[in-house]
Amino acid sequence: MRTLEDLHREIRACRRCAERGFPVQPGAVVSGPMTARVMVVGQAPGRLSVQRGQPFGGPGGRTLFRWLAEAGWDEGTFRATHYFTAVTKCFPGRTPDGRGDRVPTATERELCRPFLEQELALIRPALVVTLGQVAAAWFLGNGLRLEDLVGKVWMDAAGRSVLPLPHPSGRSRWLNDPANRERLRQALVELRRLKEEMGL
Repeated sequence: MRTLEDLHREIRACRRCAERGFPVQPGAVVSGPMTARVMVVGQAPGRLSVQRGQPFGGPGGRTLFRWLAEAGWDEGTFRATHYFTAVTKCFPGRTPDGRGDRVPTATERELCRPFLEQELALIRPALVVTLGQVAAAWFLGNGLRLEDLVGKVWMDAAGRSVLPLPHPSGRSRWLNDPANRERLRQALVELRRLKEEMGL
């Protein structure tokens, strides 16, 4: 029987994107136990996460864990009991202007798709928390904006509960809009409610 550790070894050994010429830094950053009931899915690991070998190990992580604290989780407990992954598994490199991380292309996302599908099949999370537009689109399809998604709980095509959040990166301007800050506040209220109702 295939284990999560087997899958992690395969993910970390993958060189598909690099071999296709994408400027990624191979070395996936995923973590969490097979018993996790919450799966947090970002778009790709950041540079500091890769350097530290820990998902959300940089400034975006501090923002994320501040949000999770509002929903009733402390960082240590959440990291120990729940699962972190991303739509694409390797650091994609910086944008051409060097001011942020590059958004993985549609091809990169498809090359990585089987890994996320296998993680979901093995872990079977009760709740998926997506961070940013790329991750939300993976579960809920293209065509909906974060403004349409954040603040509500959704069901994806597989019947999983999905709670979209904005990307916690400091480069995101989405939260500059007061209406979007209210959407985030409502999303965190929903997250706390789910935590209590689902016994998470």
